Amino acid sequence: MEGLSDRQAADAVRGRIDWKCALGLSLTDPGFNHTVLSEFRTRLVEGKVERLLLDTLLKRLEECGLVKARGRQRTDSTHVLADVRGLNRLERVGETLRAALNELAVMAPDWLRALAPADWYERYGRRVENYHLPKTDGARLEYATTVGTDGGYLLTEIDAAKDQPWLTRLPAVQVLRQVWAAQYIEEAGQLRWRSKAEMPASADQICSPYDPAARYSTKRNMSWVGYKVQLTETCDPERPHLITNVETTPATTPDDNMVAVVHESLNQCALLPSEHLVDKGYTDSHVLVDSQQQHGVTIVGPVADDPSWQARSDDGLTKSQFQVDWDRQVVTCPAGKQSISWLPNTWPENGMVFEARFSRRDCTPCALRSRCTRAKNEPRIIGLQAREHYEALQAARQHQTTKEFEQSYAARAGIEGTHAQAISRCGLRRCRYIGLAKTHLQHVITAAAVNLVRIADWQSGIPVAKTRCSRFAALPMAA
Repeated sequence: MEGLSDRQAADAVRGRIDWKCALGLSLTDPGFNHTVLSEFRTRLVEGKVERLLLDTLLKRLEECGLVKARGRQRTDSTHVLADVRGLNRLERVGETLRAALNELAVMAPDWLRALAPADWYERYGRRVENYHLPKTDGARLEYATTVGTDGGYLLTEIDAAKDQPWLTRLPAVQVLRQVWAAQYIEEAGQLRWRSKAEMPASADQICSPYDPAARYSTKRNMSWVGYKVQLTETCDPERPHLITNVETTPATTPDDNMVAVVHESLNQCALLPSEHLVDKGYTDSHVLVDSQQQHGVTIVGPVADDPSWQARSDDGLTKSQFQVDWDRQVVTCPAGKQSISWLPNTWPENGMVFEARFSRRDCTPCALRSRCTRAKNEPRIIGLQAREHYEALQAARQHQTTKEFEQSYAARAGIEGTHAQAISRCGLRRCRYIGLAKTHLQHVITAAAVNLVRIADWQSGIPVAKTRCSRFAALPMAA
């Protein structure tokens, strides 16, 4: 709640009366060493019980009537920066090999001393910095090849050390193997530096050997290395807005993958909402249908617009203007012509299940053809999802144009204020710890702290702060 480090918190327990009262300690209690907090977090992570910190609080709040199931809740994500330095590709392979050598120097010093050539001590004895690396493209490629050869040789020797099989299980060695697989290709017994086009997806690349779970991601004009945190909170007007669920993911995890995870987590603690407010990043057709069928949760949020050129054109004939008779498996176009075939989709990558094809005889002379298709000699083909997904998507697109939707969805904006409070007061934006598990623990603790702050404000009658407004924008309201 107060944004203190472990050492500062331990000092506060020893010396501050308000902390002793909050913890139920006597004024003469000597407190504890600050390392106890780190040990406590480690036990929570190893036991996979970090949720107890939030669930215990939510259970008590439910008993007090401050949290209820089947109300309204909202979810959104924000980016979290890993506690590691950003590395380019050359720095990454150099630091990864250096980290593996440092761990081997601790775990198997005699074995490594007999193996390491003399030039390794000069090349990997200190931190790899970009301003120490070669500057020309040819020299940088030569350096990358040298590091790749050294790392490949080390991995080969580790695999050959049959008397010490545990070497292959060292965390830094496993990271070295993954980074080499992503950055190099073996050809004719030699390692070759991958070109950019040959690189695997960001979700499969380790960005730093010191936090292997952190990933590089971009969102609009922002890029970062780290994680994403999904916060879910109540937003019923008659109760305090309290965080009910926290999910931490690698930075590359799409938001729409998380709705089912959030609902399952809320279901386990019996706090599922009846309406769930989310932004466009969460609302595909499968989410709309599955949330309602599996948990009875109505998703409230805008869906993506039709991406076709017809939808972007002023007079284009979009898919929504075609009438679909699901029972007869017939599609009728705006000109009144019916499809002649209804077949399984031949290109499943586009997410469609069926293809309805019209007759060339009907499409070619049609006066609406220029507004319908750009194919020169082919008729219009309508791709269709499964019926329930298609109808849910079309209904959502129509509903989001109404005033009723605008009023209902307006409450989602409050989740941005929750992010801001967690960032400014509890340091949510930056990781305090290394790794996904402890970062998630940090976020759970942050959620509990924000809830305690909000309960205190609620009991004290402190109103929720309003959205800031510039002086110029406020002029019409003041008139």
